[in-house]
Amino acid sequence: MKNRLFGIEILRCLFLLLLFQFAPVLSAQEGPIVVNLPDVKWGPPGGGNGVPLGTQTAQQRIDSDSGGVTYYARFPAGTHFDLHWHTHDEFVTVISGKTALRIGEETYQLEAGAYVSIPGGMIHSWDMPESDEVIILVSRAGPADRYYVDE
Repeated sequence: MKNRLFGIEILRCLFLLLLFQFAPVLSAQEGPIVVNLPDVKWGPPGGGNGVPLGTQTAQQRIDSDSGGVTYYARFPAGTHFDLHWHTHDEFVTVISGKTALRIGEETYQLEAGAYVSIPGGMIHSWDMPESDEVIILVSRAGPADRYYVDE
């Protein structure tokens, strides 16, 4: 059992490394960061192990003090992001599309322009409608991590 959990954690770490490998990283910001959505450099489709298949990300920066990451995520229509939590607070703005966000026992219907602050340790999941892909902009208060919870 211990070896299995260790193996799962290694796979999660490898996934996170691959997730952000192909996107630009700005850790020591010397000037402004300006990004228009049509110009976002998306990474290759990925997913699995709780992350919707076909998910693409585009990392924008890593805070050199906190290790917090800021990135875009694009989820295909009709997908589900399994129930999980993060160590650090997560701040999300819906850029396009509509999505249902479950936080604890409450479900929120979000659309473009919606903003959500999810405290570290709070269990949540995402459901994308069959009709639309969803793009969100995420900032984390610390290094990226994800821990899944049985539904």
